[in-house]
Amino acid sequence: MPHTHPIIIKSKTPSHPICLLTEKTFPAWLKKQPTELKKWLAINNFTAKAGSYIVLPTLDGGIDKILSGVEFPLNIWSIAHLPNKLPEGNYHLEGNFKEDEASNLALGWSLATYEFSTYKKSSKKFPQLVAPKNCNIPLTKSFFEAICWARDLINTPANDMNSESLSAEAVTWAKKHKGKISVIKGEELLKENYPMIYTVGKAASIPPHLVDINFLRKNAPKITLVGKGVTFDSGGLDIKTGSGMKLMKKDMGGAANVLALARVIIETGLPVQLRILLPIVENAVSGNAMRPLDIVPTRKGINVEIGNTDAEGRLILCDALFEADSDKPDLLIDCATLTGAARVALGTEIPAFFTSDNKLANKLAEISERESDPLWRLPLWKDYRSQLDTANADLSNDPDSSYGGAITAALYLQEFVINTSSWIHIDMMAWNLQNKAGRPHGGEAMGIRALYKLIKENYGSSC
Repeated sequence: MPHTHPIIIKSKTPSHPICLLTEKTFPAWLKKQPTELKKWLAINNFTAKAGSYIVLPTLDGGIDKILSGVEFPLNIWSIAHLPNKLPEGNYHLEGNFKEDEASNLALGWSLATYEFSTYKKSSKKFPQLVAPKNCNIPLTKSFFEAICWARDLINTPANDMNSESLSAEAVTWAKKHKGKISVIKGEELLKENYPMIYTVGKAASIPPHLVDINFLRKNAPKITLVGKGVTFDSGGLDIKTGSGMKLMKKDMGGAANVLALARVIIETGLPVQLRILLPIVENAVSGNAMRPLDIVPTRKGINVEIGNTDAEGRLILCDALFEADSDKPDLLIDCATLTGAARVALGTEIPAFFTSDNKLANKLAEISERESDPLWRLPLWKDYRSQLDTANADLSNDPDSSYGGAITAALYLQEFVINTSSWIHIDMMAWNLQNKAGRPHGGEAMGIRALYKLIKENYGSSC
């Protein structure tokens, strides 16, 4: 559902000021204040600790000013605690900000107003922020709407967000922006040589899909995004436990993140040729479900032995990645909620990324830190490749060893990327386990702001 952007563009709108202070700058600021205010702040133990705030009242009981504690350098979440704390009304930030600072502060404020209210009425009203000077309003609005879209897609339960629904979401968006669209589904996948996508999704009542969207642009770098779209993962015949299955509506989080990233790329007009591939399935249980030790062909022409039906994400991705790679893009990125091993290594808030392009890896790591959009590199450790060998087929999708599971999953995918030197695989949670400022419990877009900046700075230099 549409989400209202809580940023006011008209700078003349009457509003309450917000003063940003750090624990270091607070003492000097305090010295200049009247005695009454010093006493008020002392009584309330306000020291400008990051994440704290205090409302300074007027004599008639209104709002004079907001003091908000922050840390420098400012980032997207610096004031994201305020929209859920301040009373309804209009506010503005005191001071001057660079474009990135202003845009990030406005985006963080906006994202803090997100609510998933499709199935639950909400009467909550949030305060509005006057756009800070130098704020890039179109970019901020695009990111806000794209991230809310990703959150909505992930939060929507699988009875409504099934393979047909997710495919339709992508197609509706692509039509709006005049993308070239191809949708292959059901047994057509076999005819078009996508056997793995078909095999994983054939047990579900709603057939598997492959959505292929192109935004053609002559003489522009080719960027291809691939997103894992498992709308629900029971684990298949290697069925998950109840607790392990509970959050599996989020297993299409990779596809949701790819769509969000693509949306910002297109809406902001980055001068790239963009292709999006979304293999979309439900990993269900029925009489025709794939079985452990089945051997299934791939689009690449090699055969894979199914070591575990719950390692299905890499199976649908391998067909999509091989197709993406055949087009020889300048940059290929896949996003997937792929392994629990990545969560064990890095926790739920830091997606792991893999690439053999060291220059690209260093650039992404630098941007990730700069944008406060965490991504952490793990190695494509070649010595672990032998764990994918099996006596009965060319490759196994699930090594016998449980160690290094995120790495062996990435090595499996690398087998299907032959022509593209700049490939990034991202293994993400796509879900917030707890509420944080600007990041409510539930579905989440992870890493897409960093990826956008990477694409813009490396491939969209004319922007």
